[in-house]
Amino acid sequence: MSIPQAPDPVKLVIGAVTAEKTLLLEVAGQLERLFGPLDIVSAWMPFDRTDYYAAEMGPLLWRRMMAFKRLVDPGRLAAVKIATNELEGRWAEAGRRRVNLDPGILSRERFVLATGKNFSHRIYLGDGIWGDLTLIFHLGGFDPLPWTYPDYAAPEMRAFLALIRKKYVVDLKAAPADAAGNGNQP
Repeated sequence: MSIPQAPDPVKLVIGAVTAEKTLLLEVAGQLERLFGPLDIVSAWMPFDRTDYYAAEMGPLLWRRMMAFKRLVDPGRLAAVKIATNELEGRWAEAGRRRVNLDPGILSRERFVLATGKNFSHRIYLGDGIWGDLTLIFHLGGFDPLPWTYPDYAAPEMRAFLALIRKKYVVDLKAAPADAAGNGNQP
């Protein structure tokens, strides 16, 4: 018989895709109000491995990844996705988003993105949100899976997430035993 136990807190990571780099200053400020101070922020990466958002946001898009200092309860991922969806709507114009926010959680073992779309490999989290197992940590690095989005499978993204993981392992050792239960909302 397995005995239920509380999970370790995880690192909240949010990716932002936009054509308007200056908009991210305002977006990041609002994310910090919701989730606490930023810890690690990536350089701008071209979002050019798919044209999924081109019709909505334009053909020349950029991604920036943001990790937050405060560790969070992994069970809060659905609430974080709902909050980021609301923020996307706040900056939308004429029914088109100007920024796409992809929240995820990073642990020692994996990186999971939140999504509002069901698929065979996604687990329902609640409130219309699924968890997408995007990368697994194996033999010192993050490995993509057959369904991993091309930009998350890219070597530069996996290297950046590995950097965040190194910081997370240090933060986890320093975290109080009840770290998963505290912190900001959602």
